[in-house]
Amino acid sequence: SLTQAPATLATADGLAALELAVDTGIAAACAYAVGAMEQTLAITADYMNQRKQFGVPIASFQALRHRIADMKMQLELARSMSYYASLKLGEEAGERRRALARAKVQLGQSMRFVGQQAVQLHGGIGVTDEYIISHYFKTLTQLEMSWGDTLHHLGEVGARMQDTAGVFA
Repeated sequence: SLTQAPATLATADGLAALELAVDTGIAAACAYAVGAMEQTLAITADYMNQRKQFGVPIASFQALRHRIADMKMQLELARSMSYYASLKLGEEAGERRRALARAKVQLGQSMRFVGQQAVQLHGGIGVTDEYIISHYFKTLTQLEMSWGDTLHHLGEVGARMQDTAGVFA
């Protein structure tokens, strides 16, 4: 029995507080993912400069350089959307949730791309527990699945587009 127990009402709208907490968690996961992708890219570029094939570093091969450039492009797309997500945390709930869903879609696509490319560029060593890149790949995969995976948030973006007929302000 909690009669005469002192209590303070924290909020009259618990759902709104919970949604803000979830959105803050999504924004934090996005920022964390950008840092993990930065490290993944740095480790991969360093590995490519050290690993030799046919007597030259594999970083000298044009096709592999293009893959690194694509990884960098995905990282920068993710960074921009992470900033966008963080900036929208102060908006009203509808706009904030739209922004977080958009950010999570881009971050999910970028995390998957960067992680998979890093593993491919490392070859067999990229999936061993003894090498750090496999841990970053697992981290990126876990972050992609946290707070709703990419497909969930793609559905959110699609559902919210119906409200605006596809035109975003």
